[in-house]
Amino acid sequence: MGRSDSGQVAGGILGVDVGGTFTDAVLITEDRYFTGKSPTTPDDQSEGVMTAIRQVLGASGTEAGNIRHFAHGMTVATNALLESKGAKTALVATRGFIDLVEIGRQDRASLYRLQAAHPPPLVPPERRIEAAERTGPDGILEELTEQEANRIASLLLGLDVESVAVCLLHSYRYPAHELLLGEVIRDRLGSRIHVSLSHEVVGTFREFERAATTEIDAALSPLLAGYLERLRSRTGQEGLPEPEIMQSSGGVAHLDQVASHAAVAILSGPAGGAAAASMVARESGEENLLCFDMGGTSCDVCVVERGAVHEASSKTIAGRPIALPMVDIDTVGAGGGSIAWRDSGGALRVGPESSGSRPGPACYGLGGTRPTVTDANLALGHLDSDRKLAGGISLDLDLALRAIGELAGELKMTAMECAEGIIRVANAEMVRALRVVTVQRGLDSRDFTLLAFGGAGPLHAAGVAEELGIGTVLIPLTGGVFSALGLAAAEGRRDEVQTVLMKEEAMNREVLTSLIGDSDQTSWDLRYLGQSFELTVSDDSADPLRLRELFELEHRERYGYVDREAPVELVTVRRRYLREGPVFNPGPTPDLHRAGPATIDLGEATLHLPTGWSVHGESGGLLRMIRER
Repeated sequence: MGRSDSGQVAGGILGVDVGGTFTDAVLITEDRYFTGKSPTTPDDQSEGVMTAIRQVLGASGTEAGNIRHFAHGMTVATNALLESKGAKTALVATRGFIDLVEIGRQDRASLYRLQAAHPPPLVPPERRIEAAERTGPDGILEELTEQEANRIASLLLGLDVESVAVCLLHSYRYPAHELLLGEVIRDRLGSRIHVSLSHEVVGTFREFERAATTEIDAALSPLLAGYLERLRSRTGQEGLPEPEIMQSSGGVAHLDQVASHAAVAILSGPAGGAAAASMVARESGEENLLCFDMGGTSCDVCVVERGAVHEASSKTIAGRPIALPMVDIDTVGAGGGSIAWRDSGGALRVGPESSGSRPGPACYGLGGTRPTVTDANLALGHLDSDRKLAGGISLDLDLALRAIGELAGELKMTAMECAEGIIRVANAEMVRALRVVTVQRGLDSRDFTLLAFGGAGPLHAAGVAEELGIGTVLIPLTGGVFSALGLAAAEGRRDEVQTVLMKEEAMNREVLTSLIGDSDQTSWDLRYLGQSFELTVSDDSADPLRLRELFELEHRERYGYVDREAPVELVTVRRRYLREGPVFNPGPTPDLHRAGPATIDLGEATLHLPTGWSVHGESGGLLRMIRER
């Protein structure tokens, strides 16, 4: 990325984030920011993306050709996974293992709800094909012949599928059979068929998780590729650069790379907020942050500890395991558009159903009639009814009160009591999510500063902080479009994961150095020999003694003990390749000093400052809220 002599970015930097309700855009020029919001267009998200881009280009007077960098995060893959929608997919697996995903881990979806079930596999039994081959941990036991590969391709032709997932036993170590199948399938079925090979998608052991991830990748890749191709065409026609796409890991990658493996983009949208949180940690000096991103449809939370965002080597999303590196984000259905309702027991509930961008909350006047969190904030005076939202949407207090009043009648309370209850219940849902990523993982929330962003985050920041015992909150001035800002600042990233299953006596500097290769950062999954699960440590020294020391420090912190006599096993190597993201001034110092109660318009979001809280401006475009002791 070129820069001017002043150190500012030469040429505009553009970030666009698609949320459940609004699509946000941020354009950063040499001396200022421009922001835009448009309602998300769920049928084709690229329409809302282009609308938001035109807003910021028009406001800034910038020509599309002057944009030097464009990063994009979207929810196409996320929504498809949540709705179990995707391409017509077949699964090819080693003979005897075609039902691997359906069998799973043979555990219950919920320990105490016997009626709860795991989601069904994306590939039904009639589209699962056995391959006559077998590889063991030490090599090939039964060769896959070209004749067998062609037989499988013929069966796939008869199934008329759009995508194929191939997951053969131990292919993470011996990929030759998967490579042969991929070559024959592509040759016989043509380029119209997407093929996901498990060793390319995942590269680690544990057959169920690898098969489930590969199945997801195969089912979603054609859908995501179609969206990204439409987006590439539209941006190209406007003269914009080809967008780089945010991955679940928190780094951007080339559009074609993501289009070919949709599983890496399941958390593409929320990961932008995590990237922005990393930037705030660097600029503010606050190394421990609880990140609280409340949008229109949901609330995403994650942790920044010692300046680094918590990551996970795998996660379960919508009941489906995804064995890929990703930002450790927890999500609850509590956003500004979350609908309040009375359950069968007479209790007030909020979410997870959302009013979305259409019809939206009742106060939008777009046809919504059910009360939402936004309606409650408007009724309580936390929002100004004279203020217009993105797309020129006006807030109608009478419509909000009417919707809340109907629910209040069901609950036998006043409209104001109902509105206050909606806010309390919504806050409780978000506090629960923040406790999942802190208390349930051995962290004390009181040791953290709350970073609140998203269109609705600043409205609820004080209430959430008080519940968690937090006395300091950071609010970005660009809070309403903060994830889009994070996209613009995100680094490029590519991950390689390789299971090696190496005993301690085989680990030496030469071997470890070869495993590191030319990567920028390396992490190692280690365990005591005989344990079922691993702990991940990061180190680039290639020193086996150092690795054992780091592992035992982590083991003592996690489990309270170490075993000096037990041998250690290296299970998986995780290599990360990085490219520095654009560098720019994160914003001016706001000239603001206020004490609550107050409502402060931040442009793309509104800050609610209750009694007992004060706020003042800080460098880097941040506001710091302080609770009086």
